[in-house]
Parts: sequence; structure tokens; C-alpha cells
Amino acid sequence: MSDLLRPVPQEKGIPIALIGPEPMIPVMLQAIKSFPSFLPLTGAYATLAEAVALTEELMPLAEVILYSGPLPYEVCRERVHWRIPALYVPLTGAGLYRSLFRIERTYGLKALSVDSLTEQLFVRTFRELGQPLPSLSFYGEGRATDVEALIRFHKGQQCGGGTVALTGLRSVAEALTLEGYPCEWVLPTEQDIIVTLERALLSTETRKSKEAQIVVGLINIDGFRKAAEQRKSEHDVQRLKLDIHRMMLEYAETLEGHVTSLGGDEYLFVTTRGTFERHTGGYKFIPLAKSAQSSLALSLSIGVGFGRSANEAGSHARTALRQAKEAGGNLCFIVREDESVIGPLEMSEPLEAEVSLLDASLIEKAEAAGLTQLYLSRIVAQMTRTGKTAYNVHELAAVLGVTVRSTHRLLTQWMDGGLVLVSGEERGKAKGRPKQIYRFACLESLLRHEPYPKER
Repeated sequence: MSDLLRPVPQEKGIPIALIGPEPMIPVMLQAIKSFPSFLPLTGAYATLAEAVALTEELMPLAEVILYSGPLPYEVCRERVHWRIPALYVPLTGAGLYRSLFRIERTYGLKALSVDSLTEQLFVRTFRELGQPLPSLSFYGEGRATDVEALIRFHKGQQCGGGTVALTGLRSVAEALTLEGYPCEWVLPTEQDIIVTLERALLSTETRKSKEAQIVVGLINIDGFRKAAEQRKSEHDVQRLKLDIHRMMLEYAETLEGHVTSLGGDEYLFVTTRGTFERHTGGYKFIPLAKSAQSSLALSLSIGVGFGRSANEAGSHARTALRQAKEAGGNLCFIVREDESVIGPLEMSEPLEAEVSLLDASLIEKAEAAGLTQLYLSRIVAQMTRTGKTAYNVHELAAVLGVTVRSTHRLLTQWMDGGLVLVSGEERGKAKGRPKQIYRFACLESLLRHEPYPKER
């Protein structure tokens, strides 16, 4: 029926069941990359009856269920007794805009037969577009689950020709298209999914229980000594320190937390996990870093620790800060309770941020193969910024900050450990032997937001 991604026994994230038609699952997985707290369990169905079976199968494994749209949600609500929160991605104006654009280009907006969407949504959308409403025919109350009845409805509306079917059900769209009727399947956008995922996160018991968990953070001012030496007088140096301290106090205020100077160029802050998660947009970016760069021309290295006790959180924060400094600075990492690592986070507020999750078992296997956390942090930081997992030896030497000869030696160790594969060759402009391309297969799952595969 479907391939299920089952959670591993250790604490790796909050398991969430993603249930939808096959084309929607990759879109939902792409959106969930922005939520490292979630561990997705996917269930792709071909018919609504399969959605019911998938719900019953995944419910014991998940803390929350997310359906791709209102139709599978309605069917499952009637037939399944939910024991965990269940939500669906609504069909909003954003998805309707995309469908209308495609219809206009292909058929022209003259007449539409519609299911799964309300008339009010069309009125609002066309008012915002400043366009007159086309001829509209709606099925029932706007939601429908009877596939055969929907197909008959859309066919009946197209007897005169010129009418395009607009449906929220994939099976209806496929049946109509197969018979040659003009049709468009309305899909939710990635942003619609992200908004619903935020609601899903807030509804989970794990999230509620961790809302008040203590978070410890360590902030190190990169190149503080050099910045101080560039000041003309001791008064200017003291003003710089005061500006930094004021910035840290304002940051602690936004976090509803406490901050203290550890002397010199390092600060410690304490807040709660719920506040920190909201302030960083779900562990995506660090607004403080942008403020430091824009107002003081300083970069920051930040380590954040989660733990079952304040002592554990503090130790994890120190580990995370060390990784940020070793990876070149101007980075933020988070070390969680199970010693898995989130990061690097964006050091400004991007339009679209993605973070990587380093599973504790991946870190352990990497170290066993000679890939230290220093090199692992640098590679992951580069990979997250560029999306690139394959390098020639000269590129990799630049990333690691070592010689080409040392890189060759390290690559031999990593290949023996199963972390690196030779994926091809490239020829340069100059004559000579082609350069081999080395691919970090063990890290590619980070771009897809999948757990690192365990040894059998």
C-alpha cells in the first residue's frame, strides 16, 4: 500500500504521520525540512479507503496526524476514532491562484465546475485580482468524498463545452483527464503546509511537555580582540563592550530569559525551549546574529544546549559552541538531549531557511571512521549553505582547511569507513589525469530530512 518511515527507538524527534496521495508526499516532506523537531512517517494512498487503513496503521506510531487536504480528513473522521490530534492542510487562496493561472493559460477562465472549495473563497480571490467572476457551479456544500458522484457532477457541467473542472480530489482529476475532460487538481502550497505544521507542532504532547524545558546558550564574539585593537582609544573599546552588553540584554529580553557575561568575549543566556523555538522560527535562524552584524559589524558563534537537567544543557551548549568555532565561526549549532545536532542555523532571517539534523548514530559512526566533529561540522556547514554533497579533493581541502595531501589521507580513511564514495570524475582545462569526485553519501539524508539509516 505504501512505504512507511518508522521512527527509531531512541528519541530523535516527534513522530508525525503524513497521509496524502503519492504526489503530495514529496511536497509535505519538503515543507517538513523546516521542522527538525518532527520525525515524518509517510503514508501515500491511491484511494480514500486506503487513507483510512493508513491512519489506523500509523496512529500507534505517531503523536499527531497531518492529512494533505480536507477530503481524507473528513473520510477518516467518520470511520476512525482518533486517539491523537489530527489536522489537515486547508485549500486556500494561494493554491487557488496557482490553479486559476494554469487554467487561464491552458483553457481560458470562462466557466468552472468546482468541488472542495467554497464560493466565498472565489469571491474574495477574484475581488483581490480585480477580475469579474467566471460562471461557477459548485458541488454540494463545498466538501465531497463520493468519487463517482463528483465525476458525474463535473461531466454534467461540461455538456455544453467550455467548462473546466476544478477538483480537490486526485482520483476525480485522473478520471476526468483520462476521459478527455478539461480538469485541474487544486493542491495546497508549501506555505499552506508549513502553517499547518506549526499548528501540528503545538498540539503534540512532547511539545507541550518540553515547552518549559530549560535551554542554555553560549555566545562567543568572533574576532573580538581584533575589533578592540582597531578602536582608537580605551574609551572606544569600553563603548564597544557596552554596546555588546546592551545588545545581549535586549536579546535576553526578547527571549524572556537571563543573560550574564562570562568575561571577555563570551556570554551565557538561559531561557525556555518554547520561547527559544518561537524566537528562532522553529530552530531556523538567529536574529541576534543579524543585529550584531548590522549594528556592530561583528559575527557571533553560538552554541545552544537542550538537556534533561540544567547541567546537561550547559554541557551540550559548550559542545555546540565548540563545533561552531571549529567550523569557522559565524555559525550556530544546537545539541539536543540525545546528543544529536541541529545546525548550522541561518545567522540572519532568510526567506526560506533549512537546517540539518545530525543524528547521534551518524556522529558516532563518523568518529569511528576518523571523521572528527571538527571536519564534520565544516562539511555540514558547507553542505547546508550550498546543497552540495560531492567534491573533488581540492574543493574538499579548502572546506576542511588542510593540505591536499592530508585530504587524500583522510578520504582513504572515510572511504574505508563507508562514509564517502567515488561518484565520478571531472576533467579540467589543463591536460592531465581527471580528478575524482567524492560523494558524502552518509550526509545526503540531511538534505532530504531523513533519519540516518541504522545498521541491521
